This record gives sequence, C-alpha cells and structure tokens, in this order.
Amino acid sequence: MKVKRIVANIDTQDITAAKSIYQDVLELDILMDHDWIRTYGSPEVEQVQISFASQGGSNTPTPELSIEVDDVDAALERMKSAGFTIEYGPADEPWGVRRFYVRDPFGKLINILAHRHK
Repeated sequence: MKVKRIVANIDTQDITAAKSIYQDVLELDILMDHDWIRTYGSPEVEQVQISFASQGGSNTPTPELSIEVDDVDAALERMKSAGFTIEYGPADEPWGVRRFYVRDPFGKLINILAHRHK
C-alpha cells in the first residue's frame, strides 16, 4: 500500500468564499465540485490541492485530511491491525471512491480513500 496524495480539507458552510483567494488570486483551478466540497489545485502538479467542504459527503463530518492510497482495503486492514477504530466505512461512494474514516493519535478525522477503477 502506498500513499498517493494528501489533501487538507477546510470545514466551512460557505465553500464559495474560497474562490476569492484560491482561484482569483492564486489562480488555482477547480479540480472537483460536488456542491458540498470544492477542491482547488493545479492539474500540472497533482500534489497542490486544498478542499473546502460543508460536510464529508454521505452526510458525514468533514475530515481534516484526505489521504489517497493505491489500495484502500490494505490500508483498512493495517489500521485495524494497529488498533485504530474505524469511524465510517468502508464505503463505496457514488462519486467513485472507496473510503473509510479513522482518527489519528491527535484526534483528527482522516479520510482514507482510493478511486475505483472501472
């Protein structure tokens, strides 16, 4: 299992407010927009991403971080083996990811995900 990407998620009820700095000033593109989450970043540099979300999707709390891995089921088993409590999932979401939530040792809610391939 390898980590492919880490994205910070900023919890806000006004995801449109981020546009004034992240798109208008910093000229980042909107990479994803599902009404409840909007991700800004650079298509040329995948590591440059930040998300603003009013929820975590599927009516879950907004996680502080999203960590994309190449094998979410392997990550899930490793988390369980390490004694971490799974707080949500695993779930196959309608927007094309398989994911679960876990809290890190600092109490931060982490979304571990992999994109499903057809």
